[in-house]
Amino acid sequence: MEQSLGQDSVPGFGSFDKSRVLDVRPLRRLVPVFPSASSSSSFSTPQGAAPFVCASPAGPFPPGVSPFFPFYISAESQRPLEQNQQTPSGVGNQNTPFVFNNPISNAVPINSFRTPPSSTARGTPNQYTGTSNGDTTPSRRITRSRAQPQSQSGIAEEDGFNTSVTDGENTRKVGRSKGKFQSQKRTRGGQDINVALPDVDVDAIVDNILTSHTDTFRQADGNKESVGYALIFYDLLRRRITQLEEMKEKIPGASRTGRPDLRAGTLFMNKGIRTNTKRRIGAVPGVEIGDIFFFRMELCLVGLHAPTMGGIDYMGVKNSTEDEPLALSIVSSGGYEDSVEDANVLIYSGQGGNASNDNRNNREMKDQKLERGNLALEKSLHRANDVRVIRGLKDVSNPTGKVYVYDGLYKIHESWVDKGKSGCSVFKYKLVRLPGQPEAFTIWKSIEQWKVETTTTRVGLILPDLTSGAENLPVTLVNDVDGEKGPAHFTYISSLQYSKPVNLTESSAGCTCIGGCLPGNSNCSCIKKNGGFLPYTANGLLVNQTPLLHECGLSCQCPPNCRNRVSQGGLKIRLEVFKTKEKGWGLRSWDPIRAGSFLCEYAGQVLNISGVEELGGDYEDDYIFDATRTCEPLGVLPGDSTETPKVPFPLIISANTAGNVARFMNHSCSPNVFWQPVLRENKNESDLHIAFYAVGHIPPMTELTYDYGLIPHERKKVCLCGSVKCRGSFY
Repeated sequence: MEQSLGQDSVPGFGSFDKSRVLDVRPLRRLVPVFPSASSSSSFSTPQGAAPFVCASPAGPFPPGVSPFFPFYISAESQRPLEQNQQTPSGVGNQNTPFVFNNPISNAVPINSFRTPPSSTARGTPNQYTGTSNGDTTPSRRITRSRAQPQSQSGIAEEDGFNTSVTDGENTRKVGRSKGKFQSQKRTRGGQDINVALPDVDVDAIVDNILTSHTDTFRQADGNKESVGYALIFYDLLRRRITQLEEMKEKIPGASRTGRPDLRAGTLFMNKGIRTNTKRRIGAVPGVEIGDIFFFRMELCLVGLHAPTMGGIDYMGVKNSTEDEPLALSIVSSGGYEDSVEDANVLIYSGQGGNASNDNRNNREMKDQKLERGNLALEKSLHRANDVRVIRGLKDVSNPTGKVYVYDGLYKIHESWVDKGKSGCSVFKYKLVRLPGQPEAFTIWKSIEQWKVETTTTRVGLILPDLTSGAENLPVTLVNDVDGEKGPAHFTYISSLQYSKPVNLTESSAGCTCIGGCLPGNSNCSCIKKNGGFLPYTANGLLVNQTPLLHECGLSCQCPPNCRNRVSQGGLKIRLEVFKTKEKGWGLRSWDPIRAGSFLCEYAGQVLNISGVEELGGDYEDDYIFDATRTCEPLGVLPGDSTETPKVPFPLIISANTAGNVARFMNHSCSPNVFWQPVLRENKNESDLHIAFYAVGHIPPMTELTYDYGLIPHERKKVCLCGSVKCRGSFY
């Protein structure tokens, strides 16, 4: 398909998606057309007979004859909206007599258009080959067999994308945005919006990742560093692809490439950007119990669970006579009749028989068979090998998504056959969690209880809401370490306070996006200042870290719920201030946090430099934030700008007497949070803020930390972060 074909036979690049057949009808449906007008044909016909008319598959077409895909694409769908009133090129004027004045072009064979593979349920297992059910080497195709129902597995509707994706065979062809900067026009609420589609080479981004971290990936036995890099880079690429796809959503003829999570995963798998490629029973190096994942592809990339949709992962293990399948891991995400209430015991339903909870296709119900994944679980019962368990839980921030929690190692204690809701036989397996492991699913169940209880009996609870209602959500104060009753008194404020306005060198009128800023709108002044991109995805995730982020502000005409006002909406996750064992008070979250999520801003009182200098070097303030500090960028892809934060003026904030939850975040040399300067449009005044975002996915009850950076003129303090990369001190 990449070779040059006739101009009349193949529409231009970007006009349609080659990965799918839109509407193809069998040739037997095509019938000759016998128009009554004798002047419409150039062929001589017998007297009294209706003239027979033949038309080239690529046109032009006489009145009453319609073109059909894939031989012809309407020129209306290949042009910007402002050009649709013109006569399409390649199509004759329908008002003129039809004659054969064009040669018949080379038609595109129908089999050159690939149809995406249909998803199947977990009840449709793939054939057991005697080795494994998951590919462990870089492949040109990712198999999605033995899959759960899409809405239950979480992979079909993760992140709000439902379009199919092509397999890895032709990733190179669809994985790159070709052509120069394209401009389209669309209308919203009577307002003309120019949408600019940038030329972004996604394959080059992936190559940069591989080049810069060659020794990190493709390891048979990974470690925490390689697992962390694989997950962070994967989600950064997924967010970048999401950003590009959202710009194309309402552009007629714009080529869509399917779900960003699957596309990013396919690119990574094809390039070998993964870790723990060795198949194993038991724990996976670098993956910790309690780690969370928002996409099934992430489980595959780190070697935790190979099938991207299937619920049972297994491989062949040689015994004295022959290979037998043994279960490696299972995913329980609500697709089948599993019993998941007990935090240490899981009753898992087998695969097959179309016995899922979601039988939307009304498939025939059948008894499950002792084969493939079911056979592997049965063999593991007798072998008593450890099985990794991943629990899929509802994502409260995304109704159609799942959060996958690695709950540790289990053993299968017994199996039996039961009658399911459909009346068919279903295999049941009782798995019991091994003792002595860190808590994972138990923590989630405890948090659910804390949220619903009005008078909790939780040990160490001091205050149910530290903010006294100043935030959208309550922030609990807890100390289960010692008898201290709370931090020193301070006034809780939810935002930054300027003692006097700071004037800008250049005034800003703000954007005129009355209905809200839209991705790629070149008329939006705020988007222009962000390099032509809307910095956030539709669900509020920051695409990548930048030297300076421009948000809409008081001088903009967009509404408060505009997508470019994420840091202005207050807290969106349940936070908790808690007493640490060695570092004083710290901050953590009750909710799972996605990479790129906004956490909070650093609230306090803005100090001017002269005022700080007057206080002298003996002045002690442990709650000073200096925006002139430098630290390594964390939320960027290789090849992106790594400039230090670019602030319009030296911003120094004191949260000593007045501040918010950000004042409790401790330093770490391996942080899970980064800070980002955010400038809000406010006419002639500089409305600069400091916002915090998640580097990667953060499990509940994990301490939130950021790198305090380097400020050489200040005294060093001993670092107690405990990271393997600890520098020993910070400023």
